[in-house]
Amino acid sequence: MNRLKGKVALVTGAATGLGAAQAQALAKEGARVVLADIADQDGEKVAAEIRAADSEAHYVHLDVSKEEDWKQAIRFTVERFGKLDVLVNNAGIVIKRVPIEERTVEEWDRVMAVNVRSVFLGTKHAIPEMRRNGGGSIVNISSLAGIGQSAIQEPGYATSKAAVRMFSKVTATQHAHEKIRCNSLHPGPTDGGMLHRFLPDPAALEQRLKRVPLGRLARVEEITAGVIFLASDESSYMTGSELVIDGGALAQ
Repeated sequence: MNRLKGKVALVTGAATGLGAAQAQALAKEGARVVLADIADQDGEKVAAEIRAADSEAHYVHLDVSKEEDWKQAIRFTVERFGKLDVLVNNAGIVIKRVPIEERTVEEWDRVMAVNVRSVFLGTKHAIPEMRRNGGGSIVNISSLAGIGQSAIQEPGYATSKAAVRMFSKVTATQHAHEKIRCNSLHPGPTDGGMLHRFLPDPAALEQRLKRVPLGRLARVEEITAGVIFLASDESSYMTGSELVIDGGALAQ
């Protein structure tokens, strides 16, 4: 408890699933949290639940692919809480896997807009506030797909998450002198994430887990623990790194 006391965090994709769990975990550790998403009703509900647990939280509408929305979300955060210490770029989408030659340009561009452009825009507009604050931590949610197991990955998603990984390193090295840290977190298949939407068939899920040495899905709290670590001062000597939480999948 209180590992993030006094810090202000903004979490994208925070209305449901892993993003909501991250916002709740950050608040439980003492952070004041702004939840951002396009699912307004769900986002407001999660923020209300956090407030009901005696923590401070607000919701803001944010289409992460739009720069003006980002400007407004950052402005909202600073006006409400006076600063920005932590940005968690969690929002992302997955599309159904098809052969590369069957993927449309529109589908490809949509994945890149939500998964990559969003991280760029969030970082772009968070840096000035973190600079004014004397530093901060940016946590970019990538995926094991951004590093390996390429034979089973959807090409657009894997490419987008690899871009997030490299952008995190560039951000880290170019802003370390300002005490702005940036790391990428790479979850494996997670119970409570987007996996069940694309692998509803139990047999397909069982086949997927054969690529995970621990033989099970990650629990949401196992992923949020990594977010808390990277957001907190416990990881103060860590930047430009990859935190992999994948059940051993990339060790194969």
